[in-house]
Amino acid sequence: MYTPMFVISNNLLKYIGRIEACREVITNAPLVPAWEARFREDAMVRSVHHGTHLEGNEITKEQTERIVRLEVERHEDAGKIAQEAGIYAKHRDVQEVINYRDVLSWIDSHAVGVEGRDAYTEETLQELHSIVTSHLLDDASIGHYRKQQVVVRSVDTGEIVFRPPVSLDVPFLIQEFFIWLNSKDARELHPVIRAGIVHYELVRIHPFVEGNGRTARAMAMLVMYSEGYDVKRFFSLEEYFDKDIQEYYRAILSVQQHPKQEMTYWLEYFSYGLAVELDRIREQVLKLSQDIKLKNKLGTQIALSERQIILLELLHQQGQIATTEANEALPMVSTDTILRDLKDLIEKGIIKKQGVTKGVIYKLNE
Repeated sequence: MYTPMFVISNNLLKYIGRIEACREVITNAPLVPAWEARFREDAMVRSVHHGTHLEGNEITKEQTERIVRLEVERHEDAGKIAQEAGIYAKHRDVQEVINYRDVLSWIDSHAVGVEGRDAYTEETLQELHSIVTSHLLDDASIGHYRKQQVVVRSVDTGEIVFRPPVSLDVPFLIQEFFIWLNSKDARELHPVIRAGIVHYELVRIHPFVEGNGRTARAMAMLVMYSEGYDVKRFFSLEEYFDKDIQEYYRAILSVQQHPKQEMTYWLEYFSYGLAVELDRIREQVLKLSQDIKLKNKLGTQIALSERQIILLELLHQQGQIATTEANEALPMVSTDTILRDLKDLIEKGIIKKQGVTKGVIYKLNE
C-alpha cells in the first residue's frame, strides 16, 4: 500500500505555523466585498498566467488579465476570445489560458467541503484533466490515462529531467494513491502537507499524456480549498513556482534522488512558498483594511468602487496624494469623477483633505 515518506522537520513546522498565522489574519480582517473581489481577481490572473507560463506558455500577464476578465462560456472558440480580448497570440497558448481559468473556476464551485470515506476520486482527477486539456488533445487522451511512455523535459533547457513510471503501472498507482488519500491516516495530516503530497505524487506518476503539471496543481488546490485552506482565494502558489522554475524542478526531483524517496525537502519547499505568498497577502490586507481599527471606527463595513480602491492603494504607498497624482493613477477617468470619489471617501471618514485650491492634498484619516 502507498505510504508517503517524510519527516515533520523544524522547517516544516515553522512554515506551517506561518501559514496558520497569516490565514488567521486574512480570514478575519475587516475587508469589504469590493476589496475581496479585487484580491480574488488578482489571484486568479496570477494563477492562470504563472500556471501556464510555468510550462512554456508565452502569453503575457496583461494579456492573461484581458482573457480572464471576459465573461465567456466554456468551450468558446479560442480565436474568437483572443479577438474579443484584443490580443495576438498562438491559438494553443490562448486555449491553455482559457482552460486553466476554467479549471480554477471549477475548483471554486466544487470545493465546498469534501467529506466522507471516498471524498476524493479518480473521476475528479479525470474531470480536472479534461478541463485543463480541452481542445488541446484528441478525445482518446482527454481525461484518460496514458498508454505510452513519456518523459519530463525542462522548459528552460529541453533536457530530460524525469522519467515517469511505465504506462501499464499508471492505473494501479493512481488507484493506490487515492486509497491512501481517503484513508484515516492521510486525513490526520495537515491539509497543506496533504496538498503537497498530492502535487508531488501526481507529477511523479504522470498519469496523462500531457497536462500533468497543471492537473496536479489543480488537484492540490482542490484539496486545500476543500479542507478550509482557500484563505479567501487570495493567493497564487503558481507564481512562487514560476519565479524559479529550476528550483521547482529541483524540489520535485529531490524526492527521487533521496535514498528512501523521502519528500521532506519538497514539502518544505511547497509549504515555504505558501507561507511567503500568504505573508505578502497578509501585509496587503492589513494595509488596505487598516485592520480592526477601520471597522471599529466606522462601525460597519463600507462599499468602495474600484476607482476608490486604486486611490487608497496609492495613499497607502505614498502617505498622501495630490489631485494630479490621482489623475495619473486613473488616466481614463475625468477629474470631476475623481474629485467626487475623493469627496465620498472624506464623507465616509476614510481620508481627510488638507490645504486649499492648488495646494490641496489628501491623507488617510488615522
